[in-house]
Amino acid sequence: MKYPIDDTIVALSTPSGSGAIAVVRLSGKEAISITNSVFYGRDLTQQKSHTVHYGTIRAADQELDEVVVALFLAPHSFTKEDVVEVSCHGSPFIVQKLLQLFVLQGARLATPGEFTKRAFLNGRFDLAQAEAVADLIAAESQRSHQVALDQMRGGFSQQISLLREKLVYFASLIELELDFSEEDVEFADREKLKELIEDIHQVVASLMESFAAGNVIKNGIPTVIAGKPNAGKSTLLNALLNEEKAIVSEIPGTTRDFIEDEIALDGIVFRFIDTAGIRETEDKIEVIGVQRTHEKIKQAAVILYLIDLVADTYETIEKEYQWLLQVGKPFILVGNKLDQASPELLVQLKELDIVYISAENKQHLDTLRERLSSLLREQSLDTEGVVVTNTRHYTSLSHTHEALESILEGLEREVTHDFLAQDIRHALYHLGEITGEITTDDLLDTIFSKFCIGK
Repeated sequence: MKYPIDDTIVALSTPSGSGAIAVVRLSGKEAISITNSVFYGRDLTQQKSHTVHYGTIRAADQELDEVVVALFLAPHSFTKEDVVEVSCHGSPFIVQKLLQLFVLQGARLATPGEFTKRAFLNGRFDLAQAEAVADLIAAESQRSHQVALDQMRGGFSQQISLLREKLVYFASLIELELDFSEEDVEFADREKLKELIEDIHQVVASLMESFAAGNVIKNGIPTVIAGKPNAGKSTLLNALLNEEKAIVSEIPGTTRDFIEDEIALDGIVFRFIDTAGIRETEDKIEVIGVQRTHEKIKQAAVILYLIDLVADTYETIEKEYQWLLQVGKPFILVGNKLDQASPELLVQLKELDIVYISAENKQHLDTLRERLSSLLREQSLDTEGVVVTNTRHYTSLSHTHEALESILEGLEREVTHDFLAQDIRHALYHLGEITGEITTDDLLDTIFSKFCIGK
């Protein structure tokens, strides 16, 4: 259902549930008058922007709550409309009554992301920056927070806009050639155009390459904890998380499905996945668990493979090491139960790159964390420049990249200006998709529907 964008909307902007306080937000031309109609304190319609006022909210002469009201007058607000934020006590009952009261006074309950959508439509920021708002809220690590903050402040948008601006100049010259097609004149210098397209092509390719790192920064590194039954995988997960997340038992095959949780190391989230032990078994349920383990290994970015320094021999460990090399994923071979290992076995394993720990006694876990961090550094997750973290942006960049290659191919073949103009239009279109200069209502609805209601 399509709603107008000139009415007044209201929603709870803090998490639902009981709490010390809750913030109910209104935005629209009637936001202040609607609030003022039920607020007993100062006349809000006569107050300046960015001021805070104490009073009470009443409904039919019955006091509902003591509140603090913050005013943000257009255009100096998040949505560039008049915005009111009512801080009340965090009772779900009070919040519900407040929302009902404001709706009765003429406001409409906001749809998911509608505040941010209005901010975009009113020119507060572009579409890429609006999407960064959601990423900032969802940030779970230092690096994902920093990347989202940089994008919200327009770092990525500025680079895209600059590329588009340079391309628009030549596009206008090519379009001018179409107007004088009968005279067969060239207004756009083909050599300069080629140089520009090559430069833009290189920048776009660099942005696309950053998506691999950006995806890790945003979503974390899926790290599978694998190994034979009773190697100590669940014990290690519990030790890393510092909580009893997984069931630990001496009975082989206790873990039959994967258990997942995450921690942050060096500002990056590692999503640890405890899997079923890898072995031959007749148990039908355990067989499914082992199959899922292999699936998770294929999907993982990093493998922590545990060997049992008590039960395993040098030959079996060497065999597992060779298997890991064939898997082709970054891995760390972890020798568990160091406190019980025989000196002879440790001497035999000297040639293998193994991190030795005792998960049960939480020994040398810092060494394992440091090895994970060094593995992270090897992946060169550089956040100093612009980093692409959004799949939609990556898709638009890919289409732009294809259009730029078509332009370069056309210049090489000396195609006519009408074909050249068409490829340039495609490149401009896909660049414009990123910042919202080219958009559709369906696209906006899809993007903002993923936001929480009060944002």
